[in-house]
Amino acid sequence: MPRYTVHVRGEWLAVPCLNPTNTIRWLGKEAVRRYMKNKPDNGGFASVEEVKFYIRRCKGLGLLDLDDTVEDALEDNEFVEVVIEGDIMSPDFIPSQPEGVHLYSKYREPEQYISLDGNSLTTEDLVNLGKGLYKIKLTPEAEAKVKQSREVIERIVKEQTVVYGITTGFGKFARTVIPNSKLMDLQVNLVRSHSAGVGKPLSPERSRMLLALRINVLAKGYSGISLETLQQVIEAFNASCLPYIPEKGTVGASGDLAPLSHLALGLIGEGKMWSPKSGWAYAKYVLEAHGLRPITLKPKEGLALINGTQMITSLGCEAVERAGAIARQADIIAALTLEVLKGTTRAFDTDIHAVRPHRGQAEVAFRFRSLLDSDHHPSEIAESHRFCDRVQDAYTMRCCPQVRTDFSLSVMQTVFHSCLCLNFSLKMVFAERAETISGGNFHGEYPAKALDYLAIGVHELAAISERRIERLCNPSLSELPAFLVTEGGLNSGFMIAHCTAAALVSENKALCHPSSVDSLSTSAATEDHVSMGGWAARKALRVIEHVEQVLAIELLAACQGIEFLRPLRTTTPLEKVYDLVRSVVRPWMKDRFMAPDIEAAHRLLVEQKASVWEVAQPYIEKYRREHIPESRPISPTAFSLGLLERNAGVDRDHKHQGEL
Repeated sequence: MPRYTVHVRGEWLAVPCLNPTNTIRWLGKEAVRRYMKNKPDNGGFASVEEVKFYIRRCKGLGLLDLDDTVEDALEDNEFVEVVIEGDIMSPDFIPSQPEGVHLYSKYREPEQYISLDGNSLTTEDLVNLGKGLYKIKLTPEAEAKVKQSREVIERIVKEQTVVYGITTGFGKFARTVIPNSKLMDLQVNLVRSHSAGVGKPLSPERSRMLLALRINVLAKGYSGISLETLQQVIEAFNASCLPYIPEKGTVGASGDLAPLSHLALGLIGEGKMWSPKSGWAYAKYVLEAHGLRPITLKPKEGLALINGTQMITSLGCEAVERAGAIARQADIIAALTLEVLKGTTRAFDTDIHAVRPHRGQAEVAFRFRSLLDSDHHPSEIAESHRFCDRVQDAYTMRCCPQVRTDFSLSVMQTVFHSCLCLNFSLKMVFAERAETISGGNFHGEYPAKALDYLAIGVHELAAISERRIERLCNPSLSELPAFLVTEGGLNSGFMIAHCTAAALVSENKALCHPSSVDSLSTSAATEDHVSMGGWAARKALRVIEHVEQVLAIELLAACQGIEFLRPLRTTTPLEKVYDLVRSVVRPWMKDRFMAPDIEAAHRLLVEQKASVWEVAQPYIEKYRREHIPESRPISPTAFSLGLLERNAGVDRDHKHQGEL
């Protein structure tokens, strides 16, 4: 028999439908009738017939025709919402779709799996899990370790041994012994009381990353969680049942308690949850709609689910991946700007960068050469000013390799690859020793400092980009029309787009203040030093988003500058970049609504397919093969010393030993 889950004024009602030819109007009336039945005053209505309403799907908010039949309009167990005319949206209204979910509406249940053992997950894997490209399963070795650690917990409970968090209270209540009859209540109470976060919920992608990373840590076999419970967590992930996780509330020690508690709260069937099928709804109903049941926590399992720095680390992994992607493309955009401003490539000479073999600097200079080498890719623009008297350019063009090094990115990648493989638990279970030990691996100082450093490093991409936008828009510096538009005065062109870039750069300066230098004592001075890593992760992502937007503006401005240099053409790879931009944004002949153009250019920088990097990379790698003997494909943001030497011509006998 079909059943539908209906949201009426903050309550969720399960409505069975014996007759599939009943109409959507019937479904709405039946839901309202059940709602009134549960209210002492009938919800303020005299009868169902006087209630006027409309019905919409929870997924996508599409309105339903009241005269359609339920079998024609709805799928079994679909989630819908009855909106009563005249109602004011209540403070506890559950939005049907999280912010930005239009990017997630294309979700298709994946067929491929990633096997987790707690040690092999990479940042790229985690980001792909967040995008819903894979399901999860455990390796046999991980299953065995989980079983062994659980046996230790069960022995502690059976022998009534006093152990923190298993048979005692938490924090200040660590000396309060809990009787065996209430050990399961202890874990549920822990999750409920610690679910105290505030703010917007994490996006589906970030929630999936957080859940996947928590599964990865539990798979290491040091938490004491049972294999049965861990398999239930994995089933929720694979069904994309994602708890409501507010983004604010963690101080980053003892782990990300508030966000991870919200994660656990949804898994036990309480609070809110989201899935592509249901939109936002009460967790119990979302789980049931996917054939799942809420988790019943056993001793120690609440603590196992909430004690760790997975929010800091999962958001940090996204930050590292996005920072690497925008850093690669910043080189391409800067090269295009240099070409438009008729700059010189002399500053990217190999010998210059061999003198200072800093990690990444030589690679950035190499990319400029691969994109601008007029002997390899003839440029009519470069040829037009070959004999000019300019001998050097402004720092914003000449010093790109020195400013935009990959050192911070390679360090961040190392940090977060290691963080993915660490166990961030307070009470660790060592099965081989048959004991539990309280430690401090939950402290988020390590990733917090790394993220503060990342924000500072990636911010410079926007800072230098904004100065190049100024040069493009300023006719005294560019020899182009003011603000890159004809009929200046009548048209304002890129005037305010530059202001937007300046505003974002200024905001980033405040966001780059390190959060890890702050600490506030919590939990009655038990947790008297904390990392503030949650804020470090969130603000790093905000800085990166601003960087992406500033570079999108520069990309548009550089392509607009090309229009005033026609019919001259630039190098082949840069012409391909120009063509990509023009496939989504037409030239700026006169003023028009600019925000959509900036958004379109932004998408070219953040989407994996048809990105600026994807267009230019083949030319960069071809140039590498032709100019660097025996070169091999490498990570765009991590470089070995050997490669650095090949690129920069460093003498192995005179190079600095160790990390540069």
